[in-house]
Amino acid sequence: MNQRNYQRELDRTIAGLREAGRVPRLLLHSCCAPCSSYVLEYLSEYFSITVFYYNPNIFPAEEYEKRVREQEALIERLPARHRISFLEGPYEQERFYEMAKGLEMEPEGGERCFRCYHLRMLEAVQMARAGGFDYFTTTLSISPLKDAHRLNEIGEKLSREYGVAYLNSDFKKRDGYKRSIELSREYGLYRQDYCGCVYSLRGRENGGF
Repeated sequence: MNQRNYQRELDRTIAGLREAGRVPRLLLHSCCAPCSSYVLEYLSEYFSITVFYYNPNIFPAEEYEKRVREQEALIERLPARHRISFLEGPYEQERFYEMAKGLEMEPEGGERCFRCYHLRMLEAVQMARAGGFDYFTTTLSISPLKDAHRLNEIGEKLSREYGVAYLNSDFKKRDGYKRSIELSREYGLYRQDYCGCVYSLRGRENGGF
C-alpha cells in the first residue's frame, strides 16, 4: 500500500524554494482548463509557469479545439503573481491510437489510461528539457478518477531518464478538486463530461463513465 504523502512532499519543495528566494520555471502539462484552474492559482504563487497543452487522446477534433481555446482563455483571465505562458503541443491522434492498440476494451482507469499518462508526460519532459525548465509536472492528479501514485511514479521515472526535476503532487488534496469546480463556475469554464478519448466517450454513452 502506498504511504507517501505527495502534498507534504510538494509543501517541502515549495518551502525550500521560498527559503532560497527562487522562482523556478515550471512546465505544467494540462489536460484541460477546469483541471488547471486550481493548479495555476496555487502554483503561480511560487513558479513561473508555462502551460503545455499536449493531449492527442482527445476525440473528436472539435472537442480538442474547444478545450484548447478554453485553456488559452483561462490563462488570459486568471490573475497570477508570476507569469503564466501557454504552449500548445501537436495534436497527434495517430500516436495515441498506436499506443492504445490492443487495449481498446480496457476499462477506464486501467492499463490504457496509464500508457496515456506516460505518452503525455513523456512529451512534457522532453519539452521541459529542450526549453531548459527547472521542473515539470501535470494537472492530471487533480481528478478523483486519476491515480496520483501512478502519475508520480511515471513522473519520477521520466525525471531520472531526462534529467529534469519532477514536481510530485496530488492536487486533489486540500479540496483542490472542489476549488477547481468553484473556479470553473466563477470563470464560466466549459467542463466536459468525459475524460477525452473515444473510449471514455463510449463508456459515458454506455453508462460506464
